[in-house]
Amino acid sequence: MNKRVFAIAVLALIILSQACSIKYKLNGAAIDYSVYKTVSIAEFPIRAALVYPPLQQTFQNKLVDMVTRQTRLHVVDNPNSDIRMEGEITGYTLTPQAVNDNAYASQTRLTITVHVKYSDNKKPNHDIDQTFSAYRDFSSDQVLTDVQDELCSQISDELANLIFNATFGNW
Repeated sequence: MNKRVFAIAVLALIILSQACSIKYKLNGAAIDYSVYKTVSIAEFPIRAALVYPPLQQTFQNKLVDMVTRQTRLHVVDNPNSDIRMEGEITGYTLTPQAVNDNAYASQTRLTITVHVKYSDNKKPNHDIDQTFSAYRDFSSDQVLTDVQDELCSQISDELANLIFNATFGNW
């Protein structure tokens, strides 16, 4: 009797494990690689009133790195790829945040805004046309030119993450 109960329990366990499977994607990407093979990421020109020329390349590299590290898609230079990302950097602004006793700003905020158009050539209902912004505050005692590269790198990391989650993450 015990052998029979044991055999039934093992059989039930096998059937349940085959019927229910949990899939985890640690990178956050929800991509069917049997459908999607390629992605093209166009240049993101700066169309902001204030222009910091290295920002375009910094942002572009962060976005391409994020896609290549988090997916198995091949980045190609072809507008007919399975997925196409394009857009522009539309904002690069400095705004005072905190005012001290003598009416001068003690904190300044650098905000970068990016407009992204994500085109899914396999499933057009997944297309996204959206604007993303991120910022960092820095002390007004610091000169922008001294902290600009580091701030742009940090903000570009955050923007690439926001864009990746909105487009590939399928949240």
